[in-house]
Amino acid sequence: MSGSRQAIGPAGSAMASPDPSHRAPASGHHAWGRLFAAWTVALASTAGALFIGEVMGQAPCHLCWHQRVFMFPLAVILAVATFREDSGIWRYALPVAALGWLVAAFHSMLYAGIISEAIKPCGQGPSCSSADMTILGLPLPYLSLAAFTAITILLIPVSRRKSNV
Repeated sequence: MSGSRQAIGPAGSAMASPDPSHRAPASGHHAWGRLFAAWTVALASTAGALFIGEVMGQAPCHLCWHQRVFMFPLAVILAVATFREDSGIWRYALPVAALGWLVAAFHSMLYAGIISEAIKPCGQGPSCSSADMTILGLPLPYLSLAAFTAITILLIPVSRRKSNV
């Protein structure tokens, strides 16, 4: 094969590696690393949400529930994609992360007071605005927005890759 050489992938499997000057934006090991990082963020977010809800006994508000609907599946989807080295998973994971980001952005704007109090969907039931609903001084809506942002940013280069990791 002219201009190509054999390389070993993250799981030890042989794969064709093109000339370094012709690499795709998220080639081989880098795509796997991005998937692994995105999975780690989703896993930490899921574990944190479960800890706050189940161990600390803090009930999530309505918007937090919606964010969980998008984050919890990402932990599973990205785990499977990472260990199968399947960069094609972006087709499913990126839209889920983007929708979660929209909910988290809306929630963060409510928390920051950018969106009027009159349309707060969290008016009844638990609230994320109390001081005990922070981690390292950051409110949960901001942490959720940061997690969805990180996952989305990590998956975008993977989406530009034509084939599997």
